[in-house]
Amino acid sequence: MATSFLPYGRHDIDDDDVAAVAQVLRGDFLTTGPTVDAFEDKLAGITGGKFAVSCSSGTAALHLATLAICLGPGDLAVVPTITFLATANAVRYVGADVVFCDVDPDTGLMRPQDLEQAIVEHGGAIKAVLPVHLAGQSPDMQGIGEIARKHGIVVIEDACHALGTLYAASGGEAPVGSCRDSDMAVFSFHPVKVIAMGEGGALTTNDEVLATRLREFRSHGMTRDAARFTNDDLALAKDGTTNPWYYEMQELGFNYRASDIHCALGLSQLAKLDKFVERRRLLASRYDALLAPLAPLVRTLGRMPGCLPAWHLYVALIDFDGAGVTRGELMERLKKNGVGTQVHYIPVHTQPYYQDQYGAKELPGATAYYARCLSLPLFAAMDEEDVERVVKALVVELGI
Repeated sequence: MATSFLPYGRHDIDDDDVAAVAQVLRGDFLTTGPTVDAFEDKLAGITGGKFAVSCSSGTAALHLATLAICLGPGDLAVVPTITFLATANAVRYVGADVVFCDVDPDTGLMRPQDLEQAIVEHGGAIKAVLPVHLAGQSPDMQGIGEIARKHGIVVIEDACHALGTLYAASGGEAPVGSCRDSDMAVFSFHPVKVIAMGEGGALTTNDEVLATRLREFRSHGMTRDAARFTNDDLALAKDGTTNPWYYEMQELGFNYRASDIHCALGLSQLAKLDKFVERRRLLASRYDALLAPLAPLVRTLGRMPGCLPAWHLYVALIDFDGAGVTRGELMERLKKNGVGTQVHYIPVHTQPYYQDQYGAKELPGATAYYARCLSLPLFAAMDEEDVERVVKALVVELGI
């Protein structure tokens, strides 16, 4: 990779992945077939969640989660402002309102006290909280979960960055997605994530009722469970048996299904998850070592105690004013050196749509985080020499 352009993230597809997809293409099912079931079983086993429900994207998974808990008009959901738009948008899709909360300025993660502050300000109208796992690190889910349970608040983890991460859970270390401290966890398999499906998402939960609702909402709200049918005139034959073609739509759902084609790629990629995660951890450690001498101008992301991240992003915190360069200027200079970068994320509460909805809001931790963050290249196909190349370019362009 030494002379090629290094994007901030990319997928890693091998011949075995291609073969897995080709096998499905030559088979009997392209969608809603056995490969979907196999992918869900494998994901549940990896995360420790009792149920896994696949879908078409991480955004669809977030929407399904809000539908499954009957979030709606008059309800509030707490969302950290440092996240991708989809986390907050999923709340608005169902007509509920977003309460944006602050984050730790050094990790970008929501803290238990941020949820407590929202509860003080908004009280019993808060029905859900969507803590975000950023860059691969988990927030204090144990602390957030305890507060949420005390107040009857549903916890939906936006774990789109954190497949393969271990965290300090209730009862001891556990994988993100085990839902020990939440009701559901949401994952994304976009190409820059730790594993790729092209497009794809999933949810894990330990609640069978929620799992059933998620599956129905992802497929138009349909059920084929005869025990739940209400229209006997259409459901039953004259002898009282259920008509074999019959289904009922009891709630309004969507077509959010994942295909066997996507799940074939996802299943093949899941087999390499440990290898991908190990590689990303090695690269992150190399970044840490090379960036340490650049402090205080450049700092590494703050680390969460008890968390072993499966790094999705490598975020550096840079004092751009101290370096005498704007973030945009630095990004352009690095690009000319073959180094791609990105910003994760613009605080969502500053977006025009949300300012029109809720007005301006001061969230100083998020402001401080956003002012310094820059995502450097990190993906499994990189080697340590690539990391050295990135850091050398950073040193030169910052004039350190």
